[in-house]
Amino acid sequence: MDNRLDEIDRGILHMLQLEARETTAQEIADTVGVSPSTVRNRIGQLEADGIIRGYHPEIDYEAANFPLQVLFICSAPPTERTELAEEVMDVHGVVDLRELMTGKRNIHVDVVGTSTRDVTRITNAIHALGLQIDSSELLQQRRRQPFDHFQFATDGEM
Repeated sequence: MDNRLDEIDRGILHMLQLEARETTAQEIADTVGVSPSTVRNRIGQLEADGIIRGYHPEIDYEAANFPLQVLFICSAPPTERTELAEEVMDVHGVVDLRELMTGKRNIHVDVVGTSTRDVTRITNAIHALGLQIDSSELLQQRRRQPFDHFQFATDGEM
């Protein structure tokens, strides 16, 4: 498996990050200068290579009646970190997890709930798995943006 990306792959990834659901193969093809079938084949290969791992909706949890979003900063022994991270993903209410390679505070867990009772239940479940919660923060808003350093110019310059 050769994961070196050329300009076409980088352009496809850039376009998919901007709006994967609404962008057609034809629109991507027009931007990167290839046919729509080439775009579909390249996307299939990027998926097969594990570079594209999925397409996920961005959810406004508050609008979906989950007004409490909490970020737990946890510590796990390095030798148990990955196993504990996988177990935490099974806790009802966990929506995102970041496992860090180094440092004491090496697992960050985003959770949603409708009440403090939900947050307490999740807190207890995380503790029961053996993770130490170092801090918990009530989230107001999360902002994301596409990675734009694929060295692809969308203004016609390649």
